Amino acid sequence: MYYLDLSIYLSIYIYIYIYNVVLHSSSFLLQIMASVLKVPARTIFEHQENFVALSGGRTWKSTVFRRRRLSISTLSMSSMPIQCLEKPLTASQNTGLPIMVNGCTGKMGKAVIESAVSAGLHLVPISFGSAEQSGQTVQVGGKEIEVCGPSDRENILASVFNEYPNLIVVDYTVPAAVNDNAELYSKVGVPFVMGTTGGDRERLYKTVEDSKVYAVISPQMGKQVVAFLAAMEIMAQQFPGAFSGYSLQVMESHQASKLDTSGTAKAVISCFQKLGVSFEMDQIKMIRDPKQQIEMVGIPEEHLSGHAFHMYHLTSPDQTVSFEFQHNVCGRSIYAEGTIDATIFLAQKVKLKAEKRIYNMIDVLKEGNMR
Repeated sequence: MYYLDLSIYLSIYIYIYIYNVVLHSSSFLLQIMASVLKVPARTIFEHQENFVALSGGRTWKSTVFRRRRLSISTLSMSSMPIQCLEKPLTASQNTGLPIMVNGCTGKMGKAVIESAVSAGLHLVPISFGSAEQSGQTVQVGGKEIEVCGPSDRENILASVFNEYPNLIVVDYTVPAAVNDNAELYSKVGVPFVMGTTGGDRERLYKTVEDSKVYAVISPQMGKQVVAFLAAMEIMAQQFPGAFSGYSLQVMESHQASKLDTSGTAKAVISCFQKLGVSFEMDQIKMIRDPKQQIEMVGIPEEHLSGHAFHMYHLTSPDQTVSFEFQHNVCGRSIYAEGTIDATIFLAQKVKLKAEKRIYNMIDVLKEGNMR
């Protein structure tokens, strides 16, 4: 049984409206969902309020999430068995595991540092930043960290790696730095976790694959969100075309500073497309206005600067059947905790001399060694 943190509102819920008789297709779809997601009904349905879509004045039903701990049953993924083949690092083994967090002045970098310190990892007091930040000493999580600029980064990283041979680098810098940073880590040969999104992803993967360095690369570090995406992929693979003819509406809300469309939303939509739904990515409703986020979406005011709310609403051609999926995140702790799990996972791979390759968060989940 999982208990989600108060700052995380992660829910998957399905509404089915049948007016006269139970449709055979609805029964079939229920069996599909029951086989993929086993969630007690009492944890899914709560107080409902109208959610007005941005287009057409359509009214959606949206669950209002109360600030309490939600009890959610374990996700069943029979076609993707969890393999606990390797013993996880214990808390005492985590102590002393060196971690270097690049982008320590950013919100995600700070969150990761705080989680690393809490997990007992050894924070290396050096971080790469911009030229403007070079030479600064910042205090995060009770630790002082020296920020180094772009100049002489290779020698600095090589020196740190020589001092800490078990070093794992975590990158939460900026999209424009993704490729140069990956090339640096690959050249020095240091294992790294890339949490920064953006950049040339094809070039990123090629760089790392050619260098044969240990790496975890994932645009989504939230473990529970990744599990949901995995369940969607399984459903899409096992039941292609199950939602043929259904219409789809998608809304995603993030902090105003996020200018691009949610990559998580795109991943979920790609699954729906495999399930037979016709939908283009430019149809996604992006909400970045704080007033709309508070009044329409229900974002807590204290989380306007850091949240990720997603809603997917499916309707049958005759309007008698409706499905709704939602996953909401307030704050950054879910991503920071997932990043630390990925760091410990990668350290274990290095220790056991496993295959040098690019791993992702699905690999971390399948290992079954999360804290």
